[in-house]
Amino acid sequence: MTGFDTRAIHAGQEPDPLTGAVVPPIYQVSTYAQDGVGGLRGGYEYSRSGNPTRTALEECLAALEAPGVLGAAGLAFASGLAAEDTVIRTVCRPGDHAVIPNDAYGGTYRLFSKVAGPWGVDHTPADVTDPTAVAAAIVPGRTKLVWIETPTNPLLNIADIAALAGVAHAAGALLVVDSTFASPYLQQPIALGADIVVHSTTKYLGGHSDVIGGALVATDAALVERLRFHQNAMGAIAGPFDSWLVLRGIKTLGVRMDRHCANARAIVDVLINHPSVVQVMWPGLAMHPGHEVAKRQMRDFGGMISFRVNGGEQHAVDVCGRTKVFTLGESLGGVESLIEHPGRMTHASAAGSPLEVPSDLIRLSVGIETLEDLAADLQQALA
Repeated sequence: MTGFDTRAIHAGQEPDPLTGAVVPPIYQVSTYAQDGVGGLRGGYEYSRSGNPTRTALEECLAALEAPGVLGAAGLAFASGLAAEDTVIRTVCRPGDHAVIPNDAYGGTYRLFSKVAGPWGVDHTPADVTDPTAVAAAIVPGRTKLVWIETPTNPLLNIADIAALAGVAHAAGALLVVDSTFASPYLQQPIALGADIVVHSTTKYLGGHSDVIGGALVATDAALVERLRFHQNAMGAIAGPFDSWLVLRGIKTLGVRMDRHCANARAIVDVLINHPSVVQVMWPGLAMHPGHEVAKRQMRDFGGMISFRVNGGEQHAVDVCGRTKVFTLGESLGGVESLIEHPGRMTHASAAGSPLEVPSDLIRLSVGIETLEDLAADLQQALA
């Protein structure tokens, strides 16, 4: 299976051998009968350690992120942050160090600053658009993780994955890429040198705002074994129904992403021509500083847009409150369009830190509704 959409629909999802069902069953089970002590049927003993529905999702994730790569493995978690925490606990020990984006997702910053920090793993924020700045932030002998997002959340900056893989590996560190904004359809970091790919499957992979989940994909056998051990030992796994919901979403990921990208491109045109908008951040714009890198490593430029308005924070908050089709809410990547004020919502945990976002910033997750309705809604909200 070579085509993305074919893999999305079929990888890990053979028809059920007992009934012929074309959709993997929801194995809503905690334990499994054994054929004698240690005699496991199909390798399953307890659903924290393994569940057939989760296995189907994990195999599909690996096929999407690392097609044809021997040893590629996916791991499904209860949330994106559970996946991130597992990476930190697997790779780092007290006294180690990580480099993170200077405009990272607020939850990632909180995890590093409030959880990993007290545990003894410190971090340095760096401009991930500049490999020289990332290299300068590395602490020789201590840096174990170079953690990037591309596009970043919420400023839509673009990191050169291949260049940063070289920087990380030269320092003996792993490159972790949070590719949630892009999804595997638009970007496959492992092919560019990344060691671990992180997703919040809540977002584009699930796609319908009805599930919370996270995922990791890696290809190094020893690293995969360690990640799997910690996944089981720490226990924040994806349940069978959540796994089934993400698999259901993945089947339409390609066609949804095409529509997200097309709608976002048109909404950008509305915003850049509006007198209330002072800056638009979207990597598909030729004026975007990461545009050329995005062209090299992405299929298209995504459905996320951030923009700044004149009138300061209060105007931004007012705009967020006036939309009718765009729903005011956190999260992203669903079929419905969302609008939010990062400074008071998703990135409130970064207030007062080097990662604080502009107070006049608005973030859009452009959905797949009728374009004319989305454009009209933004026009009236900005008026």
